[in-house]
Amino acid sequence: MKISDFPKDIQPYLIPKHHAKLYYKCLNCAGEYDIKKLLYTCPDCGKILLIYDKNFKSLKKIPGELWQKIFDYRKMLKIPALKGIYLFHEFIGPIIPLDSVLYLGEGHTPIIKANDFLTQKAGVKFYYKNDGQNPSASFKDRGMASALSYINFLIKQNHVSDILAICASTGDTSAAAALYAAYMRPKVKSAVLLPHKKVTPQQLSQPLGSGAAVFEIPGVFDDCMKVVESLSENYNIALLNSKNAWRILGQESYSYEIAQEFDYDLKDIVVVVPIGNAGNITAIMNGFLKFYDTGIINTLPKIIGVQSSHANPVYKYYLEPDSKKRKFEPMVVKPSVAQAAMIGNPVSMPRVIHLVEKYNLKAGCNKVFFIEVSEQQIIDWELTANKNGHIACTHGGETLAGLITAKKQNLISDNETAVINSTAHALKFSGFQEMYFSNSFPKEFEISPDPRLINRPVYIHPENLSEVPKHGKPLTGEPFNKFIKKVSEEIADILKLKKI
Repeated sequence: MKISDFPKDIQPYLIPKHHAKLYYKCLNCAGEYDIKKLLYTCPDCGKILLIYDKNFKSLKKIPGELWQKIFDYRKMLKIPALKGIYLFHEFIGPIIPLDSVLYLGEGHTPIIKANDFLTQKAGVKFYYKNDGQNPSASFKDRGMASALSYINFLIKQNHVSDILAICASTGDTSAAAALYAAYMRPKVKSAVLLPHKKVTPQQLSQPLGSGAAVFEIPGVFDDCMKVVESLSENYNIALLNSKNAWRILGQESYSYEIAQEFDYDLKDIVVVVPIGNAGNITAIMNGFLKFYDTGIINTLPKIIGVQSSHANPVYKYYLEPDSKKRKFEPMVVKPSVAQAAMIGNPVSMPRVIHLVEKYNLKAGCNKVFFIEVSEQQIIDWELTANKNGHIACTHGGETLAGLITAKKQNLISDNETAVINSTAHALKFSGFQEMYFSNSFPKEFEISPDPRLINRPVYIHPENLSEVPKHGKPLTGEPFNKFIKKVSEEIADILKLKKI
């Protein structure tokens, strides 16, 4: 549709015109810093940052119901820069001109309702939000679209040049970073650090295919992150992990899309997400708070963060009910099928602490909860979900296991509906499925396959067939007819089919 075809009261708002004044703010010392610099930590105290808008109050001058119409009508435009996460431009990156926005197809991933069987088995009505249907097949594309659009803006404004974008990763971050950096070649080059042999072959192939310099080092993600932090402190590089506050801005789009999907009525909605490096849950809280403050939504939804028992420092932190007595302690992680969860010292933990307190205060009651699940539950529920029409990754299994655990703990009532997060595509983690089906998990994973969930191919070659088709040597005539008949009969017998 052309802008002239839209209602006249909406037309002036379709192309974003908000005059933002963004700045970095330290969550520790409250220092404020110029957005035109590539900053990841506070220059004064070294702590983590968030991005704020000094002109945010002006967004409140537009009634919440009008904002709803703006976003719903804007979704009908054919302008590429507004098709993805920047549909919500005023709330994500309002200083970035539309001609600097990178759009590779990210955002607006489908929300798929669980079928009746799976709903009954879970004991609660729920939907999967399939972020594996982003361009690089994970939710990380949301943050990368934001971070690289920002870098593109800085380059066009001649604030930076000769950018090397770098990140530490358990797989998905590297794929997204390499993809978006590749789109900006030759202005931007990329490098990724991965923990050796702790990334699936599918995930490793992605940054290699996008042309990134890939480095594998001993240890786990936390070790890779320390190296990347050291590089960012001593060299002129662009750090693309969630320590980068622009990543958080982009990932807020997840919450905006959920609000839009449910017509901005989130009264009985529960959002369940895996924690990992804690950037996603941080962004989701911040996004809902922005929509709440501007009247776009009238209720803050319940949020449940899930961690594997093999990497659960956030869960352990919130076990202490008295906030004054809580003390965050990093941990040594154990192997997990939810590989992005293998983080014992989440970079965004200070953001979590800050925003959980703010979120609960705004809601007037506790609305953010944390639970843990076992590795067995994660993989069993992933396989169960996918046997019922989903394409959940292991982290999608983690959120489904978390949903069911939360229901048993009475954190979710019968009248509530959950939106659970499958952060990546199931194919990225097909190796874990194969290990489950072949019962080949190393002991440290603490997983014993349920025979009811195992599915293996069956080779059909009837014993009394002397001739069968071979590559380059097809059968014909009576031998071919006999082959078809015998194979069909054997399959029918296995499947217990009745003749017509």
